[in-house]
This record gives sequence, C-alpha cells and structure tokens, in this order.
Amino acid sequence: MNQAIFDPVQYKKTTRQQWDHAAEAWYNWGTLLSRWLGPATEIMLDMAGVNEGKRVLDVAAGAGEQTLAAARRVGPSGRVLATDLSPAILEYARSSARLAGFDNIDTQVVDGEALDTLQAEPFDAVISRVGLIYFPDQQKALAGMRKQLKAGGRVAAMVYSTAEKNGFFSIPVSIIRRRAQLPPPLPGQPGPFSLGDKDVLRKTLEDAGFCDVEIETIDAPVRLPSAAECLQFEQESFGALHQMLSGLSATEQDEAWDEIEQALSQFEKNGQFTGPCEMLVAAGTKPAEH
Repeated sequence: MNQAIFDPVQYKKTTRQQWDHAAEAWYNWGTLLSRWLGPATEIMLDMAGVNEGKRVLDVAAGAGEQTLAAARRVGPSGRVLATDLSPAILEYARSSARLAGFDNIDTQVVDGEALDTLQAEPFDAVISRVGLIYFPDQQKALAGMRKQLKAGGRVAAMVYSTAEKNGFFSIPVSIIRRRAQLPPPLPGQPGPFSLGDKDVLRKTLEDAGFCDVEIETIDAPVRLPSAAECLQFEQESFGALHQMLSGLSATEQDEAWDEIEQALSQFEKNGQFTGPCEMLVAAGTKPAEH
C-alpha cells in the first residue's frame, strides 16, 4: 500500500486531542507511572543538574509527576515551569502541585516546538520525559530548549530505546499495524522508538548544538498484577493506539485488543506481569557563547 503523506499540523492537532481525552486516565495511573519511570526520572534530573535553587523547564510535562520530582529538588528557592500541548493534562499537573503543597511550580500551555515564544528568564536545566520522541520536528523543539537555557545549562530527555527492548509497547503497536494495515513510520517521523538508537539520539542532540552529550541506559520494566491490567493501562492512557485502530470496526478493534492481551500474557509469570521496557536518558550542555 502507498505510504500516506505525513501531515505534522494534523498530527499535532490529533495528539492534543488524544492527550486531552487521556488526561484523567494518565493522572489516575500516576502511582504506576511513578513506580515505573521514577528511577529513570531521578537519573534524568541528576544528568540535568537539577538541584537546590535551580530554574527548570519541563517540556511535554503531562500530568506532572516528574515536575513534582524536580520541584522537590530545587526547593523553595528554585522554580519549575511545566509546559504541555494539552491544556487538560496540564490542569492535572497544576492540581497535583497545589495538592502537594508546592508553590514553586508554574504551568503554561505551550507547543514543544514553539518554546521560542516563552517569555521567561533563562533556565538552568530543561527536561523532557518521553516527549521529544513525539515531536514532528525534533530539531525545532531542541532549538527552543537551547534558546531557553543559560550558557552552560543542561538539557536531559528520556526516551524509549529500541522496539526489541520494549515489548510491552512494541508488541501492541505491531499487532495493530498488521491488523489495520498501517505502514511503519518513515525515518524521521515521530514515534515511540524514533530515538531508540543511541547513535541517532546522540547525533540529534549534537546537531541541535549541545556538547558533552551523555547517554544512560536504564532497565525500566512495567510491573503489574497481570497482562489484563497492562492492557487496561494502555487502552486508557495510550491515545495513539486508539488512533491507529480508528479505521477498524468495533468488532475488529475488540479482536485486536484480545490478540494484544494474549500476546502480552507471555510476560506473566508466578502471578506477576513484568513487561520489558528499556529507557535511554540523554543529556547535553549548551556551550558558552563566543
């Protein structure tokens, strides 16, 4: 079949709608997200140099679980600005900050590719947890991050590694692609594994003008009681899967979900589901201006 022409404007419109719709579910799965991504998040914050008194920009912040982690580190003398394309999910970040008693967190609806429009004092660090992979123009997003950084400031991004190392997600994606007869994304198009190759990830940051690039590999299995619960998590929280299924009938969609649950059951053992997941965290420095 012919490869459909990629429309970044429509893609971002759909992405915003997906996250507006999935915002409540993503927030409600916060305990799992913290358990699953928490250790890698702490490594990301370490690599970005997030500590007492720092000003931090969180790009594609979602419901803000990592925003709160950054706010704890910077303390009352620091500040964190959480940005996202989706107003609905950012409202949960704002609510979480208020409930947790943080008054050093601000939120602003901003497209991650339009960070140059931010009117803010330069930041010491920019972080993005599982966001950069979904930007149609990753270089534009990184250029905006670089602009918002102080000279010597650090950017750090967490991404999925390869599809082979992330069966909990890549298996559902491959099943849906086959059933919906969808071609794989072309190189350079956004997607969960678009920066999964370390060399590609390193070059992406270096091409954006960052130096001293470091990359850490982190094993981050998704642990749940059962494959059925993993399926529920993905059904409720991963809007892109629903978008991929949208061309199928309701019956065909149900059949696809059934096949996904059956395939995910291979990761169940002794009453425990452990879904393979490997993250990469990359960090780079904005060089001093000459």
